Amino acid sequence: MSWQVYVDDHLMCDIEGNTLTSAAIIGHDGSVWAQSASFPQFTQEEVSAIMKDFEEPGSLAPTGLFLGGTKYMVIQGEPGAVIRGKKGSGGVTVKKTNQALIIGVYDEPLTPGQCNMIVERLGDYLIDQGL
Repeated sequence: MSWQVYVDDHLMCDIEGNTLTSAAIIGHDGSVWAQSASFPQFTQEEVSAIMKDFEEPGSLAPTGLFLGGTKYMVIQGEPGAVIRGKKGSGGVTVKKTNQALIIGVYDEPLTPGQCNMIVERLGDYLIDQGL
């Protein structure tokens, strides 16, 4: 199965009439495996900072999580597994698997919990598959 199918069918899925704003699956090295058309153009430095926070939980808290130049305030997550960020009425969830980062960006009316569920469910599935 193509990685794009995971983005289109699993991350950009309809939840009670709402969808994520954008989503992507990105390798730990910053390579794009698949992304939605609206996913922000991110930098290698942004991916490196996210990867560093998975290795050293809390390293993003003072500066915030940046994605495509947008700054998100880091909120509770699961050290080494999930980073969650908030900006206004929206936010971002990043789930780390063995080989990739699953990223979902949302805005109202989608809730943070719905975004977390979408991103983390796919991430858990990929981890179970050894990916």
